[in-house]
Amino acid sequence: MANVMIIGAGGVGKVVAHKCAQLPEVFSEICLASRTVEKCEQIAAKLPRKIDIAQVDADNVGETVALMERFRPDMVINVALPYQDLTIMDACLKAGVDYLDTANYEPPDEARFCYKWQWDYHDRFRAAGRMALLGSGFDPGVTNVFCAWAKKHHFDEIHELDIIDCNAGDHGHPFATNFNPEINIREVSAKGKYFEDGKWVATEPLSISKTYDFPEGIGPKKIYLMYHEELESLVRHMPEIRRARFWMTFSDNYLKHLEVLENIGMTRIDPVIYEGREVVPLKFLKALLPDPGSLGPVTKGRTCIGCRIKGVRDGREKQYYIYNICDHQEAYREVGSQAISYTTGVPAMIGAMMMVKNIWRRAGVFNMEQFDPDPFMDALNKYGLPWTEIFL
Repeated sequence: MANVMIIGAGGVGKVVAHKCAQLPEVFSEICLASRTVEKCEQIAAKLPRKIDIAQVDADNVGETVALMERFRPDMVINVALPYQDLTIMDACLKAGVDYLDTANYEPPDEARFCYKWQWDYHDRFRAAGRMALLGSGFDPGVTNVFCAWAKKHHFDEIHELDIIDCNAGDHGHPFATNFNPEINIREVSAKGKYFEDGKWVATEPLSISKTYDFPEGIGPKKIYLMYHEELESLVRHMPEIRRARFWMTFSDNYLKHLEVLENIGMTRIDPVIYEGREVVPLKFLKALLPDPGSLGPVTKGRTCIGCRIKGVRDGREKQYYIYNICDHQEAYREVGSQAISYTTGVPAMIGAMMMVKNIWRRAGVFNMEQFDPDPFMDALNKYGLPWTEIFL
């Protein structure tokens, strides 16, 4: 049993709080903290048991440490903004607390994904005898574990990896994002990148696409090549990989709105002067768009996220596909959030459970694929994200 502090009260934070509250035998005490305490109150009111709530500015290390010293958590689940990863890691080191997040650090003034900033904390966490687990969402997170599972059970070497993320849901809005609009738009509008033959190849944003036929009735959808952070850790920890790519679906309607917003400068992340004040256009746009947390009741359809893998076993080439399908409405009925938040929040809870039960336990900073995948894969089936594997 452990005390856990969840920092962040958006859609993912709501799912994490619900899933942790369902397991009092693992998470004995829960504190949900956010800059906006009213969000914590709304989530706490719908949980199956009482939790603590608190206001915290996660950009402020001293304030975050003070909250940790009052609540005394065994670990922190960080589902705040990626900009805050490093300050929360600093606070965990000062307070002597384990750390977990779902997305790697991103500097506020530059749309760039890179694990180096967090990997550089490894020696400090190891010296403190604490553990930091990076990217315990779905992608990154479950996709990393899928690869570790495939390597352990089905392949001697993985040579080609395609991570494919499909949201076949519909929320009915002209334009909305299924997670934080600021982070979503920064990610989608950035240049693409994939790994091939020992080097990274850059592409123009969404310039490479193809059609992929998704399983279980979802059918053919157009997928676009993007860069995603799990590629960086996977090719580091599985150096036999020759090519690694990440693909995601987008509707024509989403892409047309995004193109217009880019053309008029609304996706800029640098400040502009408006009526004598600095305004970041993308932050202003975020304030105008629907809150992703409000999309749960109206989003219908399913997600399908998985890994298509080529490699060798006993000298013979093999092809393999492993995936999860999650229904938006089923997720909403259970935890009050749509499937995008659900598929991120459930793995965050499972990763935390692996740590507090000492199933995954090492001192330092680690990615998901560095641990035994079997207990995590069992927990996915048990706690709401069952997976299917196909030999092609």
